[in-house]
Amino acid sequence: MSSGDFWNDKEAARTVIERVTLLKSKVNPWLALNGQVSDLQVLMELVEAEAEGPERDATLKEIGEQLEQAESDYETLELRSLLSGPHDGGNAIVTIHAGAGGTESCDWADMLLRMYRRWLERSGYEEELIDIQPGDEAGIKNATFLVKGAYAYGYLYPERGVHRLVRISPFDSQSRRHTSFASVDVLPELSDDIEIEVREEDLRIDTYRSSGAGGQHVNTTDSAVRITHLPTGIVVSCQNERSQHKNRATAMKVLKARLYEREQEERRASMEKLYGDRGEIAWGNQIRSYVLQPYTMVKDHRTNHEVGNAQSVLDGSIDSFIQAYLNWHERPKHDS
Repeated sequence: MSSGDFWNDKEAARTVIERVTLLKSKVNPWLALNGQVSDLQVLMELVEAEAEGPERDATLKEIGEQLEQAESDYETLELRSLLSGPHDGGNAIVTIHAGAGGTESCDWADMLLRMYRRWLERSGYEEELIDIQPGDEAGIKNATFLVKGAYAYGYLYPERGVHRLVRISPFDSQSRRHTSFASVDVLPELSDDIEIEVREEDLRIDTYRSSGAGGQHVNTTDSAVRITHLPTGIVVSCQNERSQHKNRATAMKVLKARLYEREQEERRASMEKLYGDRGEIAWGNQIRSYVLQPYTMVKDHRTNHEVGNAQSVLDGSIDSFIQAYLNWHERPKHDS
């Protein structure tokens, strides 16, 4: 970065800066924590030499509070150290699909979208809605959004799979208990230096009027774009931008991410494993269950992690599930 010709290639320079920023986000917090612990050690030595009294007690209380914060920071950094995959540090593309259950599942998909938005807000991530298809009566059929921020993909990847909801249906006049399903897909946003070949002749591009929010212009012109990749059958769409050109560019970005994910899975296993962690969006394939009736509990079936306060989870408190998954799934590879 200090070389005189660093800015001659702006695109390459941007890639380097992003890499440096990511590395600093890994190193600097550890340096800060190390300095904090060193300061606490010095402070403890000074306190031990003091005579007992109110001032000493107040200082000990302050040290205890700072130590608790240092322990919390350490746990956060330890968890982040598990995110060592090639794309863990980057942005994420998240798609929510309603599954078996009709209106119930569309409403459940909308509840999941709200849950993730609450988590993004409290975690400091930025969300950019790419596409959303409303349900026929309530909720959403699907939604795709981009999450921007350090380690967005690494933290959100554990959410990939089928999510199951059990509750008294608000759409059932007899107030019966219903089970609904929705799936979550998480893909990395690819950097420009990763080349995915997409031939123009392999694409079918359709334009249509946006069905979502966006003002009069979006809803009265064919600005929304749907791209079908004919060899694989992958379909992506974008209707968030006012410009058809921008919607197409965003849809192509999502398509390349899906093709990249497909290619990576093919290298590791057969084609059936592409959605092997998710499976059919129905009974028996869920990774997590959210039970609101007859009791309240959220349980992850991969890690057996449970939380009794289901409403807090639906309000975005999913950090413990993410941490449990990373400790269960990632740590063995680091310990071996």
